[in-house]
Amino acid sequence: MRDELLAYCLAKPGARQDEPWEGDVVAKVGDKIFAFLGSGTAIGLKCGADRTEADELVRIHPGDVTASAYIGRYGWNSITVGGSVPLDEIFELIDASYDAVVAKLPRSKRPTAPDVSRKR
Repeated sequence: MRDELLAYCLAKPGARQDEPWEGDVVAKVGDKIFAFLGSGTAIGLKCGADRTEADELVRIHPGDVTASAYIGRYGWNSITVGGSVPLDEIFELIDASYDAVVAKLPRSKRPTAPDVSRKR
């Protein structure tokens, strides 16, 4: 499943794989991370502008969604893959995380290719 999620992330315009810490794979757009894929069974994604927004997902999926260590206060959550969050919703969360990160990039660094969001 991790490979499928990574492939989905890397299919986004301007996305690339990086390993800023040994064994911790991330997906970046520009120089910013939009998905932490690590080496475990969770994916880290931007799930809101701040902790208050991101906590909505935590309330819906207690135990399978938690605030990300260190960056949780900025709206990042860790989502257990294969838990109570449906796979389609994880793909939607990847789309939202990517879009949120791209929106913060300077215009000159934003990808120009069309969106390749998962067809539902």
